[in-house]
Amino acid sequence: MQSIASRQCAAGRVSVAQTKAVFRPAVAARRPCRVQALWGNKNKTTSSKAAPPKRATVIPEPSLNVPLGLLAISGLSAYEGVTPLAVIAGILGVFLSIQSTRVKFVFDDDSLEVVIAGKEEQETENAFVGGRNRWRYDTFVNWELWWPGFPILVYFKETQTKPEGQIHFFPVIFNGRQLYDVMVERCGPSQNSMPK
Repeated sequence: MQSIASRQCAAGRVSVAQTKAVFRPAVAARRPCRVQALWGNKNKTTSSKAAPPKRATVIPEPSLNVPLGLLAISGLSAYEGVTPLAVIAGILGVFLSIQSTRVKFVFDDDSLEVVIAGKEEQETENAFVGGRNRWRYDTFVNWELWWPGFPILVYFKETQTKPEGQIHFFPVIFNGRQLYDVMVERCGPSQNSMPK
């Protein structure tokens, strides 16, 4: 059978402090009334709009998988006598090898930014559509990583540059698994693919 004080405490008529003063202080200090323990202290002021913790900045490691693959295709094409393919694949392979040491994807708390090494403090302009190479995650409409087993190309569409959406393609000159994991964490899952 419940005591009168515990029924009043449960009904909210008597506070825990009042029950401590009247009934056994040692017991009240160890066990506040059940309603207070389950629902928390009514006198606490909590903000329902607490700021989420800031996420760490992530920069995927550079990877030479795609450039080395292109150089291998170039070498095999030259061996087989397909000179135009060998030249194109070789030039592209050398270019992407250099770019993999210069270009970085920087995933900060709220945006993805493409940064060129040595120009981190400067704002770099996008050569094709203008504006800064920085896009907020909440403007991403879709993104994909092609091909999941051996990622070659990353695609994303965002609405920050143009309201109708702007498409971006980048060669995967970064660690594909790290790139996929951070894109899923920051931008949500892609619609069609995932690494295997």
